[in-house]
Amino acid sequence: MAFQRFILGKKNQIALVSAILIAIGFISGLGFKNEEIASWAFILASLFGALPIAIQAYQALRVKVVSIDVLVTIAVLGAFFIRNYEESAIVTFLFLFGAYLEQRTLNKTRSAIKELTEMAPESALKRMDDGEFVEVDVDEVEVGDLLLVKTGAKVPVDGTVLSGEGFINEASITGEAVPVEKRQGSPVFAGTILENGTLQVSADRVGEDTTFGRIIELVEEAQDSKSEAERFIDRFSKWYTPAVLVLAGIVWAVSRDIELAITILVLGCPGALVIGVPVSNVAGIGNGAKHGILLKGSEVIVDFSRVDTMVFDKTGTLTVGNPKVADVALYTNDAARVLAYLASVERESDHPLADAVVEHIGETALYPVEKTDVIRGGGVTAQVDGHKLTVGNVALMEQDGAVLSDQVRADISRFEQSGNSLVLAALDGEVKVLMGIRDQIRPGLKTDLEKIKKLGVKNLVVLSGDNQGTVDRVAAELGLTEAHGHMLPEDKSAYIQDLIARKHTVAFVGDGVNDSPSLALAQIGIAMGSGTDVAIETSDVVLMNSDFGRLPHALGLTKAIARNMRQNIAIAIGVVLALLASVFFSSWMNMSIGMFVHEGSILLVILNGMRLLSYKLT
Repeated sequence: MAFQRFILGKKNQIALVSAILIAIGFISGLGFKNEEIASWAFILASLFGALPIAIQAYQALRVKVVSIDVLVTIAVLGAFFIRNYEESAIVTFLFLFGAYLEQRTLNKTRSAIKELTEMAPESALKRMDDGEFVEVDVDEVEVGDLLLVKTGAKVPVDGTVLSGEGFINEASITGEAVPVEKRQGSPVFAGTILENGTLQVSADRVGEDTTFGRIIELVEEAQDSKSEAERFIDRFSKWYTPAVLVLAGIVWAVSRDIELAITILVLGCPGALVIGVPVSNVAGIGNGAKHGILLKGSEVIVDFSRVDTMVFDKTGTLTVGNPKVADVALYTNDAARVLAYLASVERESDHPLADAVVEHIGETALYPVEKTDVIRGGGVTAQVDGHKLTVGNVALMEQDGAVLSDQVRADISRFEQSGNSLVLAALDGEVKVLMGIRDQIRPGLKTDLEKIKKLGVKNLVVLSGDNQGTVDRVAAELGLTEAHGHMLPEDKSAYIQDLIARKHTVAFVGDGVNDSPSLALAQIGIAMGSGTDVAIETSDVVLMNSDFGRLPHALGLTKAIARNMRQNIAIAIGVVLALLASVFFSSWMNMSIGMFVHEGSILLVILNGMRLLSYKLT
């Protein structure tokens, strides 16, 4: 048993040694015409590769299962009997390499839970009976405790702000890029980060009951519910392999012709079937890697090719994830001076909208800013170059008595309908600047989505923690089927579960920690490559460099791979049936001719699979 565990634990290394020996065999035979060295290289490669397969076949037979390992073991023994060492070496190597690809996928998936756990808050500043705040382990926090959260710290619980103000980055929960302002009465979530300010928070939910805790739980449940689908070849071999064995036994019992029985065994072992699917997978995965697409295994490919519903996170997926000034209206003949005043005031603010304004204005003259007065929930007023400048939202303009002309009000309405956050600047009581700030849709995205529709995906859905108006705007602009806003991670997961319950094959595309439950729960999880490690490891497909344009190629490629696998299976089974039939119904069929055809079928499925290396979406 210890020896078996040792061998099975070294399958990847054995596959590597087999590959080296196969290369030596071909170089010796074809390059140097040294058949003896070539034969020994193929023999050693076959023995190394067959050892773990034979052990797995033995273990399967012990529990009365005739598995694909039994099929391969018989194929190798048959090839040895007729001294075709080259075939046995290639069969064993490709079988082990396919197993390596599947195991690699499982190992990546298992590490996602660990990554999530490490991101959870570990400590909290808890107010003690003497009124002092003391750092304690987060497990010691109870509902009702008063906690202090400082700039740069993670919020340790789900709770309510009792005092203080600040901006919290809630990307780990909502996936949204713009930090959210928090003040007395505002809700906060565990795992989010306070970018500036200081808050005192009352704990409402702690530990596993927090939103972040539920994210971890959802990922665990989703991964547990996602069992590996049994491959067609495994199902086929459960019936086919025993049938061939019985047929060979019957032939021997009736004819007492051992050579005929062995011929049936050899010809009945579909080497092309064993090789065809791994070749398609390897070639397809190689094409994907060349185009910046990571496909994690053969089952992923088959499931992805059947997707009829694709669900998208918004921020960082459909949009760039970095708020920019999208719309500008100026109501002055001296725009350069007014914008310089505005940049001078906004550069002193740490508000994310102020950063967007400063970035948009760019290099400009700067003026001293005096008598700055921050208006909570509204904006700021200040003296610049002897003028009063008011910067903020519409409510602040009205409160400060600024003049809002009919044109300004019309532009405000237009900007809001476009899903913008508004920044107005009034100089000496008159509005001079109106800016609309929003996250930008990825360039070329609409064209990419049209390609996805043409590939047979009927439903395109966006789910987001953002407000419904913004989500509707994105959906309308991109021609999506459905749009749902104000969705927390558990809402997204519930939506995915409902789609699956209604017999849809669902792919979810996202990039944040908050997306990981949905990525794990959907039949196919697709992560943007610049997203979090957890999202990438939880997913089945990764688009490297967050290039959304790779998604149509990925979908088209998986459909091509699935087609190619079906073709190879049909070729392999067809050739085997033809060979077996010819043994009984022709006088010219013998083992040599059969093996020639057998080798031809193997070459055919390899060449067919290699076509995928040059696949391009038309």
